[in-house]
Parts: sequence; structure tokens; C-alpha cells
Amino acid sequence: MENSVNEAHRDRRIDGLGNLRVLPDEILCGILELLTPRDAARVACVSSVMYIMCNEEPLWMSLCLKGVSGLLQYKGSWKKTALHNENLPDEYKEHDRRPLHFDDNGNVERIKDISLKDFYDTYDAKKPVMLTGLADTWPARHKWTTEQLLLNYGDVAFKISQRSARKVSMKLKDYVSYTKVQHDEDPLYIFDEKFGEVAPSLLKDYCVPHIFQEDYFDILDIDKRPSYRWLIIGPQRSGASWHVDPALTSAWNTLLSGRKRWALYPPGKVPLGVTVHVNEDDGDVNIDTPSSLQWWLDFYPLLADEDKPIECTQLPGETIYVPSGWWHCVLNLDTTIAVTQNFVNSNNFEFVCLDMAPGYRHKGVCRAGLLALDENSYENVRQNMSYNGENLSYTDLSRKEKRAKTHKDVDDVINEITMHDATRSYNLWKDGFSYDINFLSLFLDKDRDHYSSLWSSGNSIGQRELREWLSKLWIQKPKMRELIWKGACISLNADKWLECLLKICAFHNLPSPTDDERLPVGSGSNPVYLVGNSVIKIFAEEGLEASLYGFGAELEFYSLLHEVNSPIRKHIPNVLASGIVYLEDGSYTNITWDGKGVPGVIAKSNLIINKCDIDGFSFGVWRKKLLEYRNAGKSVDGSVSSDTHASIWPYMITKRCEGKMFADLRDRLSWEDAKNLASFLGEQLGNLHLLPHPPLNILSFSDIEDELILPDTNGSTATVTYKSNTAAEWGVFTRTLARKRKDVSSRLTKWGDPIPSKLIEKIDEYIPPDFSKLLNITENFLSACKPCSWIHSDIMDDNIYMEPSSVSTSSENTEDVTLVDNGFPGGIDEVKSWRPSYILDFSNLSIGDPIYDLIPIYLDVFRGDSDLLHRFLESYKIPFANNISKHDESAESGQKFDRLSYVAMCYCILHDDNVLGAIFSIWEELRSAKSWEEVELRVWGELNNYKGFR
Repeated sequence: MENSVNEAHRDRRIDGLGNLRVLPDEILCGILELLTPRDAARVACVSSVMYIMCNEEPLWMSLCLKGVSGLLQYKGSWKKTALHNENLPDEYKEHDRRPLHFDDNGNVERIKDISLKDFYDTYDAKKPVMLTGLADTWPARHKWTTEQLLLNYGDVAFKISQRSARKVSMKLKDYVSYTKVQHDEDPLYIFDEKFGEVAPSLLKDYCVPHIFQEDYFDILDIDKRPSYRWLIIGPQRSGASWHVDPALTSAWNTLLSGRKRWALYPPGKVPLGVTVHVNEDDGDVNIDTPSSLQWWLDFYPLLADEDKPIECTQLPGETIYVPSGWWHCVLNLDTTIAVTQNFVNSNNFEFVCLDMAPGYRHKGVCRAGLLALDENSYENVRQNMSYNGENLSYTDLSRKEKRAKTHKDVDDVINEITMHDATRSYNLWKDGFSYDINFLSLFLDKDRDHYSSLWSSGNSIGQRELREWLSKLWIQKPKMRELIWKGACISLNADKWLECLLKICAFHNLPSPTDDERLPVGSGSNPVYLVGNSVIKIFAEEGLEASLYGFGAELEFYSLLHEVNSPIRKHIPNVLASGIVYLEDGSYTNITWDGKGVPGVIAKSNLIINKCDIDGFSFGVWRKKLLEYRNAGKSVDGSVSSDTHASIWPYMITKRCEGKMFADLRDRLSWEDAKNLASFLGEQLGNLHLLPHPPLNILSFSDIEDELILPDTNGSTATVTYKSNTAAEWGVFTRTLARKRKDVSSRLTKWGDPIPSKLIEKIDEYIPPDFSKLLNITENFLSACKPCSWIHSDIMDDNIYMEPSSVSTSSENTEDVTLVDNGFPGGIDEVKSWRPSYILDFSNLSIGDPIYDLIPIYLDVFRGDSDLLHRFLESYKIPFANNISKHDESAESGQKFDRLSYVAMCYCILHDDNVLGAIFSIWEELRSAKSWEEVELRVWGELNNYKGFR
């Protein structure tokens, strides 16, 4: 793929200057003026920042005039003049910027009419190839010219690629006008992954070539799969700087107009002038690279012939294939128009799974090869390499023919460790490394668990989407299960979880999982398995401590359901068993545990607080609330402290529900079914919010009271004394919100697009500094307007089950049917209508404001449909709060705090998940909103029509 995906915005000055960053630019410029012209030219190659500072014409004018004597002959620029006066030897004169000239051949093979088998055997995931004839029958071959596109799409706005995190679009007619008058060294160019949405007819002008049609990502819904196709239009001198394609996917790129110059290096061979940065916290990869033109002018001439990249000129109608992991850089020699797509197939699937695995070292090695290792790491890897005769387990992927490496070759490399770093680095770079999945897997962090480790923001899809992707592949591509299992073990720790599952099944006399049941189902944050008539959930989210509280709160909730016999009980699966599985001395051990007291294996973990009710739910919901308070407002980078108890997992076994998840049925439901679902959720959420919750008992209260510190007006702190239990409960809730408020701007900035930056700047003036007003709590917390409620917190499309209410059969029997073994008479396509039956997954249970539960329901289940929200509220029927105007008649209250929409919007902004990203994706027009009030009323205005106050 020709790619210029915008990097996350960061200060390049820090990376580019190192320790010199402490000096102001004025001092640095003064130092540069003291250099000789030759040294200034050398310093320009150090980093992109130094390149900019060392190429300013005033600097070169000063250097030139300082060194010249006698007759001055100007050579078109002060830099050229100064270097000319240096009397450089002829072999160095090419370092001066001369017009670039390329032949049309290069050294990439050109093949016509290749068969699928020949492509798979010779090129796929192995080496680049230029293919001719694949686009000969495309309408785009004659329709995708500047003139034709202007005629049909002149007023369509396309996304522009630029070196910034900002998203910029231009109408095609304005962009073409720009290309005709610009003289930029690094021109803007169109690089739009949404062109098929803004101009759907363009998709009819081309088709995916037959050799690239296998794409494992196409099993995902279009809104969940990563960006994969781009329209590319750019003038001469524009292009894509050096990069490796996202997620180590492969790509094809077909040129319809103009000429492109391609340069490519095998995996691990970082091009000269490029630096790979890998964040050791979350594994995110950033690449510092010169522009395409800058590289060809300033770095390419420095390369010896044997170190130059594989290169070629692509002509109209040709399609280039770029394998997984290959570095590539593209320069447009003319105004060009192209289309490109990335894909995952059987040959690169494991590499894509590897790139999404938790940890960071393997990401750096996949891109930078052995250069990513320090000396100790390299020595450890060398000692673990397997030998087969005289051949090592890795291969040379340079431009030369493959050659066997002997023991002596490796010893020579090791000896180079003692050499100068630059010499050693060059030799490691020259030798290459093995882009082999077994070799690369050596660099995985075995201690990082997929479900509890921080997810890299640079991954092409999120954790939920990855789990859903693997689950769907497992079910829908049974012939590929051996390969899918390998990928799932790499990215999902599937082998480890299967061991846990087998131990749980044996302990509780459950049948062993069938082949269909070996992989977790759904997209949740805990491994969930369907085994026979049971559902087994292993609690792993966010590590052991958080898992214990999720497990304990859920069991406490189920215990309460049995006591009060609430109507919601029949819509929640029955708990069949629960316990702990843990790894000890290399083997797994089970114990049963109902959530009460503290098992010995947990007591040894030192996670137990001093004051603990050993007879009750030691990890119940109020303890969980205290943990939430402690974690609120922690470091804005989202990092999670390492879990030193990664081999202990609580688990729960529930009865398997009949039917299908709403997530699988969404597109099949009629409008009547959708309205019935909204009514069902309104009724059952009402039942949930009316349930009595555990009191904030004396032990819990004393712990929480020690923790809850209220800042007073002069900035000092004081412990709050609560006069009622209800006020204390709300105190926990509001103090948690206050902590989340402290870093909300930083958190939203980190999340970035599509959250508008101009709205982030207005957060502080929108969110109240005192959350007691938001909840109509009287002054000093002496009393509160209402009790807290149980809240599910996570009713999303994969936590709702539905069953058929009528089925078409050959006998025209449309009566309600009973499912047998989760099968559907006549098949799922014969089901005429569906009714909601169960609400699942209560591990995110909390105590707080019922309005919180509206957020996932409205945004994820209803997708922002206000009619469904209205239907929900009609069935919910419970007031959300007392009217604040009874307590406070101020103008501010009437404008803000009397609006339920304001309360809901504040919760969205402070939410732990990127709720605002969902809002600005559903209501794209709000990205240009001038105020939060505008967003609030558009999204949550329906709440203000609800009689939600007493």
C-alpha cells in the first residue's frame, strides 16, 4: 500500500535534537554558523529537525560569504554556491541537488497474465512484483483522468494527506487548482480511505484483481474492519515517505495515470535517514522519516550500489504488489491517479496477528530487524537460534541471492558487537534477518496477557474487533482452523486459555469443548466459552485485582436477585458454579468459590485490604467502587500497572441461553422487532434500577471516608463528614467524577479524531466544578435527592440475547417455537421475527446514577435513534431525579442543571471509554459544532421531553 497515514501529533524537536533540545533555536542557529559548509551538510543528515535547520538559505548565505574571497559565482541557491566553492571531488558532486532522472525499468520483476498458483508460490509474502494486464478491462483505465474526474466529482471533497494529525479535506476542483500553481517541495496529495463512501460510483470503475481476492478482513462489517482501500491523487514531487504497511498487511497498488517511482527494502532493513520509535508502554510504533523527495535528493546519493533499494518506475495500467513487512517509499514523477488496497490472506495472516499481540519488542523487530535489539537481547536470541546442519533458522533477505549462513557467519556477527556502534549497526543491517513467524515470535512478551494488557493505539483494529474477527473466522472458515488457531495463539493467548478451560470442565464434570468451542466467543474483555449447555467466563480484564471485584460484584448481585425475586431474574442466566483456576508449579489447580470470604490463594496475593468482611462479599460492589475511585484520574497515557498475579483467574459458569446475540441479528430485525427490544430494555432497566443495593456498611465506609478528601476553597484538603448513608454513597460517586475531571482534556486530546479539538478546549467551562449540583445534592452533602442504584454499565449489542417469536416453515406453522440445541427449524433465514430474552454479562456492575446506563444502550444498541430512545423511556417510567428548581432558583440551574440532557452529556465526556468518538461518528455533522450545548441537545435532547423529574 502506498501510505501516508498521519502520525499521532508529537514534538519532533525532542526526537530530532536529543540532548540539544535544551538549547533555544537561536543558539543552535548561532552554533551552525560556526561550522564549515561541509560539516553543515553532514549535520543536515542527522535528523529531520537538523535537516530543516541546516537547509535555511540565510545560514548558507552566511557560510558562503564567510568563506568566499575574490569573484563570487552564484549557482542558483546559497547552499549550491557554498558547496561549489568547497571544490568537492567529482564523486561527491552528485550530493548536490540535481534533477532526478529514472529509467522505466528498475529491478522489480515485471510479469503479465500470472496465475493464482504462480503468484502464491513465487511472490505472495515473499517479494515484490510488477504485474501488467490486471486492469486492462477496468473502466477506470480511461475514466480516471484529471479531466474526467473533475467533470464527475469536481464538487466532492476528498481527504488530503499531510504531515499533521489534523484532518483536512478539499473539493477536487480546488485541489486540482492547487496542483497547477503550487511549487511545494512536499506537495499535498489526496489520500482518501473513504472515497467509496463519498463517491460510491468510483467503486464500479475497478475490481479487486483475481490474485488478491482472498481477504480475511472482509468477514468483518464495513464499520468494524480497518481502513483498507484508498484513492490516491498527487502532483509531481508528492508521494509517500518510507513506511511499513499497517498491521503488516500486504498491498496492491494500481496506477491509472502518470508515473510513480518505487523504492523497497525487505523487512527489517530500515532505510537510511529513517528512525523507528517503539513505545515500550503500549507498543505503538512511530516512524521519523524524511519526505519522499527529500530522501531521493539527500539520502539516496549517499548509498553504495549494493545498499540501494529495490526500485522501479510504475507505468499507467501496472499493478505493484508489496508483501507484508516490506519498507517502501513512493515518489510521483508526474501527476498520478491510483487506487490501492491492503489485505490479509493465508500467507500473511500470522504476521498480522503477531503485530496485534500485546507487548512492544516484537513490533520493533518486525520493522527494524536485529537493529531493534540491544546487545544483551541480541546475544540471547543468537543462543536460542536453532541450527539445521550449516543453515541457521533465519535467512538473508537482501537484494542478493539467498545464501546459507554458517556457524562462522554468526560468530562474525557476534564479534562485531565489540566494534563501533555504527559499524556494527551497518553490518547487522546488511546481513538482514529472518522474516519468519517462528523466529519473530521469539520476541513476544510472554508475560503480557492479551485480555489484561494495554492495547497499542497504533493497531489497525481495537481489541473488541480483533476478538470478534478471530471468532467469526473460526466459525465461518472451518477449513482454515489450523492457521486461525496459530494466529489466535499469537495474538489472543488461545492456547493458554484453552488449558484453563479444559481444567474447569474436568473439575465440574462438564463435557470437553468440541472443535467448534475451542476459541472464545464474542468481543468482550474476558474470555467466554460456549461448552455444551454452559457458558464459562474467565475473569481476566485489567488484571487480578479488577477481576476479583468484577467477579465479586456479579456474585453479590446474583445473590440479591435470589433474595428479592425481582422480575428481571428470569431474563438473566442462572449461575451454575463459580471458582478460581490458578497456575502453581507448572500445573493448573481449581477451587470452588462463591465470592464470600477470602480463599487462601487470594489471601497470599496481598491484594486484601486490612478491614475485610470475611463472611460477606469481600470483593463486593462497594469495594469495587473504592477501587474505581482510586484508579480515577491516573496517568493520562492510559498505562496500567503491571499485574504480578497473572496466573490466578476467577471464573463463573452460567446456563447457556437459547437464541442469538443481538449483534448478529441487528440487520435482520424489523422495525417492530427493534421497538419491542427498546420496550424490553426500558422495562428491565427499570427493574434493575429499583433493586435494593447493598448498604455502604461501616467497614466499607471507614475505608472510603479515609480516602475521600474534599479540596476546600484555599486549595487545602479536608475529610468530608457525611450525615446520612445516602449522602456517603453519592460522595463516592461524585468524588470519582471529580478525579476523572482533572485529566479529561488530556484524555480526550489523546483520543483525538473525531472529537473536535475546539470543543476539547471548552471542556472546563461546560462541566461543573461541583458535581453535587449535577445530582441535585444539597450543600455539604448533608442529604441527597435520591438513593443510588445498581447500574449494569455495559448493555451493548453483544450483551443482549434474542430468540425467534415466529418462524416460517414448510408447514406454514408460525407459532412460537422452542429451539433445540440452539438450532433453528428451517435455518436462521426462516425466522420472521425475534423477541428479546436475556441480558448478559454483569461483570461491569456498579452503583451510581441510572442515567449512566442510557449511554451504551442509546449509542451502541440504538445507534443514536431517538425514536427507540423514546420507546425505551416510555417503558422505563421511573423519574431520574428531583427537580433542582425546587432547591435552587438560580438562572444557572434553569439553564443547565434542570436538563437531563446536560447530565447525560457530562457523563459521556467523563466516561472511561471513548464515548465521544462514538457520538461524533454517529452524528458527523456535530464535528463542526460550536459548543457542547449544541452537541448535548442534538444527541440527548429527547431526554428533556421525558417526565424524568419528580
